[in-house]
Amino acid sequence: MRHARRRIVRRVARLASVGGIVLGAAMVTQAVASEPPAASPGVLAENTGAGLVDKLGSSRTAGSWMDGRGRPVVAVTDDEAAAEVRRAGATAKLVRHSMRELKSATEELRSAPRVPGTAWLVDYRSNEVVVRGDSTVSAADWSGLTDLADGIGGFVRMERTEGTFTTRINGALPILSTAGRCSAGFNVTDGKTDFILTAGHCGPDGSVWFADNRGNRPVGRTVTGSFPGNDYSLVQYAGGRAGDGAGIVAIGNGQGVRITAVGETSVGQRVFRSGSSSGLRDGEVTALDATVNYPEGTVTGLIETNVCAEPGDSGGPLFSEGIALGVTSGGSGDCREGGTTFFQPLPQALSALGVQLITSGPQNGQGTVPPPSDPQSAAASGGSSPVSGEAGRELLARLADPRNVGPGLLVVGGSLVALVATRYIRTEQDRKAYQRYYSATWG
Repeated sequence: MRHARRRIVRRVARLASVGGIVLGAAMVTQAVASEPPAASPGVLAENTGAGLVDKLGSSRTAGSWMDGRGRPVVAVTDDEAAAEVRRAGATAKLVRHSMRELKSATEELRSAPRVPGTAWLVDYRSNEVVVRGDSTVSAADWSGLTDLADGIGGFVRMERTEGTFTTRINGALPILSTAGRCSAGFNVTDGKTDFILTAGHCGPDGSVWFADNRGNRPVGRTVTGSFPGNDYSLVQYAGGRAGDGAGIVAIGNGQGVRITAVGETSVGQRVFRSGSSSGLRDGEVTALDATVNYPEGTVTGLIETNVCAEPGDSGGPLFSEGIALGVTSGGSGDCREGGTTFFQPLPQALSALGVQLITSGPQNGQGTVPPPSDPQSAAASGGSSPVSGEAGRELLARLADPRNVGPGLLVVGGSLVALVATRYIRTEQDRKAYQRYYSATWG
């Protein structure tokens, strides 16, 4: 009877240990596979300090940005505003010039004769207006701009930049027309018909787009847009519907990112861009409300980033954590040496066009998924060349996070110890029983 009880106890212990290993492995798998819930646009704006800037006003603040730890910093012009920012849980930085002064300087620059190859923006972190000139700006034009900046005040900084500020239109897939080649951005709808939202400089109204260079697979026709001034347009689907995968942005390597909402950007925010010429690239937002004087005309209100882009990436999507942020407009440099890229903010484009973003179904965050199988849907979802990017980085981040994987590994480790201990105890018990049984014959 005693031996039967021992066998039952050993079996229960082994089953419990094996069950613990299975449970722990499931916990690890769940931690790796799951994604954190995507933040809503309202939460994003709240976390970046934009709400505090709106509340305190442009005469007491000078913008906000995210620090190296992802926490909001708000530039303020007086001690009372600084105290209010701190009470709200953000970091306050006292500066000399308010946003009202900085904006006044940009308005004065805008009223001057236009010089192609120049751009200006407000640098929140340095509390300055930065004027940039590319290699096409002549010495005489640059000297004139410098004199104008000196007259505005000492908070206007002049910078020369390599390369040229151009729209990124040549040589890309997946949508092609007689007007040029571009990357598709996001799928949108007016409730009756679906559209591709892409860059406005990609082609005028009436441009017909195809998914191949032989004109055998029609995608749709440009029905409205704005460029210069803004940089967005709508391509109406030939069949009226975007099809499967309309809420997914392709990032290459057979993967895509679920787009769950539209939001605003913040200086210092980490962002991703997908384009059919250079694939998936990442960087951070360096300025907002930038003005760029392209050769074709001036575009205002753009997002400036240090994400690289190349010809053919025009119209491609800008996003972060599954939140749609903008479409690629233009910039300077390339993805070998690096550069500056500007984006048309998505909320303003959606509002002006009277359309809504088509989002993915209810999912946990922006997990990677297979791209759309239909060629037109793939084109509309911002198809890109195969690269390893965000998916791998997100997986490594989750594996390295002890809050996600630690509990599962702890259960697995404890169960393995219990299993080994049970095996050892059983072996010792069997050895002693064997010794007692046969000890009479040992001599």
